[in-house]
Amino acid sequence: MRVCVVGSGGREHALADVLARTAEVVCTPGNPGIADVAECVAGPPEAVDADLYVVGPEAPLVDGLADRLRAAGRVVFGPGADGARLEGSKAWMKEVLVAAGVPTARHAAFGPDDVAAALAFLDGLAPPWVVKTDGLAAGKGVLVTLELAEARADVLAKLDGSAFGDAGRRVVIEEGLTGPEVSVLAVCDGRRAVALPAARDYKRVGDGDLGPNTGGMGAHSPVPGVGADVVAEVMERAVAPTLAALRARGVDFRGVLYAGLMLTPAGLRVLEYNVRFGDPEAEVVLPRVEDDLAEWLRAAALGGLPDGAGPAVSADACVTVIMAASGYPTAPVAGARISGVESAAALAGVRVYHAGTGLDADGILNVAGGRVLAVCGRGPNLAAARARAYEGVGRISFDGAVVRRDIAAAEPPGASGVAPPRAADGSGGGA
Repeated sequence: MRVCVVGSGGREHALADVLARTAEVVCTPGNPGIADVAECVAGPPEAVDADLYVVGPEAPLVDGLADRLRAAGRVVFGPGADGARLEGSKAWMKEVLVAAGVPTARHAAFGPDDVAAALAFLDGLAPPWVVKTDGLAAGKGVLVTLELAEARADVLAKLDGSAFGDAGRRVVIEEGLTGPEVSVLAVCDGRRAVALPAARDYKRVGDGDLGPNTGGMGAHSPVPGVGADVVAEVMERAVAPTLAALRARGVDFRGVLYAGLMLTPAGLRVLEYNVRFGDPEAEVVLPRVEDDLAEWLRAAALGGLPDGAGPAVSADACVTVIMAASGYPTAPVAGARISGVESAAALAGVRVYHAGTGLDADGILNVAGGRVLAVCGRGPNLAAARARAYEGVGRISFDGAVVRRDIAAAEPPGASGVAPPRAADGSGGGA
């Protein structure tokens, strides 16, 4: 089978790496790391001949790439623009959740003409306060804060367009919840779904869950305390009713439904849905899949997942640690030369996935994005996987690298969903 992976980040590198076990992989546009396991082409996906197309990032899905490919007779794993709206509009996603009876936080959506109503709704909630952009914001459009003044300022900045442009000129404000967070990725064929292993990611840039939200600074799978019973409940109470609600709206959702959840004292609550493999969750979930991933994704794309359980999964643990650019996430600096990647990748149980790398004029690997590398360790348990990941990180260097040192060390402080207090400049505050 020839599989075309669309995208250029760490998620796409992990996809290409796992798919290449059983399939011929071509990636557009790819990156220097992906080029080691797949053919990389600069042209549009429509120009690539393949038996299956797997769309990595959310933006082309929201833009209708899967629709265009299907119209040309291609087999695509990834929802059309109608289904991708689950991620493209948080307000619409909440409407679907409510219609489906899926438990979620109390919330309301507001546009640029609703400033007074938005602030009044915010004032009526107890801390912590949660403010989200309605549109796509590369994983950075969510504020969780214990400071009402900060929440009010964020609402104003989003609604007037100064924070995230048009993506933020509609916001969803919701109550803060407490409990550990977990992510479950479900492979969907339009009518039914199978679950991949649960994962937990770390969104804030600093150790101890301090600082601003990012696209993700690391992840691990499995998640202690989140067993098959929890995953089954997620599938029954969230994923299945959501698929049914989408079908009622004429949406044939074939792709990944990524459920971001909080396990509150009152039960599970869906915080958000994404419509693609998470990043960095893909880097810890996909390597654990032992079956032919290409065949599973093609079956889903054709609307015919096999009956029974999902793909076989290794009992091994995976831990991914992100190495980000200097200044990330507010003002990442590109251009620094990177050394040590080959040395890290030579370690037993270590894979290095390229997320934001390029080649300079001399052919030397350099920093070309905010999140630069995802160093993944694999081992018989989380402690062993974590040790291998950080051993790999220790062999790689570039100027100003931003790395969290507490990935998978213990339950993150932010797992409660309550943001630690932050100083006015957004840096870590408190004791």
